[in-house]
Amino acid sequence: MKIGDLYFSFTNPSLFMLLSLTLFLLLVHLVTKKGGGHLVPNAWQSLVELLYDFVLNLVNEQIGGLSGNVKQKFFPIILVTFLFLLFCNLQGMIPYSFTVTSHFLITLGLSFSLFIGITIVGFQRNGLHFLSFLLPAGVPLPLAPFLVLLELISYCFRALSLGIRLFANMMAGHSLVKILSGFAWTMLCMNDLLYFIGDLGPFFIVLALTGLELGVAILQAYVFTILICIYLNDAINLHQTVLSYVCFIF
Repeated sequence: MKIGDLYFSFTNPSLFMLLSLTLFLLLVHLVTKKGGGHLVPNAWQSLVELLYDFVLNLVNEQIGGLSGNVKQKFFPIILVTFLFLLFCNLQGMIPYSFTVTSHFLITLGLSFSLFIGITIVGFQRNGLHFLSFLLPAGVPLPLAPFLVLLELISYCFRALSLGIRLFANMMAGHSLVKILSGFAWTMLCMNDLLYFIGDLGPFFIVLALTGLELGVAILQAYVFTILICIYLNDAINLHQTVLSYVCFIF
């Protein structure tokens, strides 16, 4: 669609993000239809309950200083974020599909939007006192301007590092699997017994990397979610030290 000088296209990322969203909403709907699941859960219901309990425990463990009812306000967005990333990452393992999280702009847009929301929550909970994280207690006055600038930069780089971490891990793993798969396929098509025997090495390496990449897809969804919980906890409780802020960047 063209509106003035702007073009709006339904691209591959749009299609596969919509597909991922549809898949996990459909899964949750099928399990919870007619007012709830079965008393004795089937395999799909057990999967949904496992994911639900996993994220709920994550929220309860990582976000402290709040009552259970207040924590529940943050639970839906964290659950949706985890499931969305999990389905996007796993969907990218299917041949001829598209890995949404291997696009830097998508991961950066997701991390920045969540980080802006966390900052808003921090101001809502603490008011202008939220800015106190820029200047830790007991800092000598001559060092104050330098530390304020350092803390502000490190705080802003949290969102950038969050998006880069997810993008880099998914892109690197997929690229390596694609390169070795192309190499193995080329050797297999050489119609020579020596090349066929030599192809077994790259073939088994590709199989091993595929299993490793499957684990990375699950792990990166978990890492992204737990960091969101930690940053949310920091914004609410304001008890982290300068060393913690610097470490989270790396």
